[in-house]
Amino acid sequence: MTDDMADVPDTADVPEAADARPAADAPDGSGPAAPEPLGLARTPTGHAGVDAHLERLADADHLTADGHVAVYEDVHRGLRDTLTALDAPPVPGPYENRS
Repeated sequence: MTDDMADVPDTADVPEAADARPAADAPDGSGPAAPEPLGLARTPTGHAGVDAHLERLADADHLTADGHVAVYEDVHRGLRDTLTALDAPPVPGPYENRS
């Protein structure tokens, strides 16, 4: 084994993934417990478009894990579109066309 690989854990040392564990039951024994918000703070960036997409992440707090993907993909798409728009040339207003 080389020195570069010394810090890589053996697969036997890695705990099981969280997705492999069964869902915890509700305290009343009625089945899986409802999703609980993580309570993560979202710091505003100062850019209204970006902040709106980041606030959308809060929707994932009320969904089960399999519903998170749709929210994350929507936020990613929105952030990508917002950032792409920053690179676009400004569109002239209706009275700014000097042709």
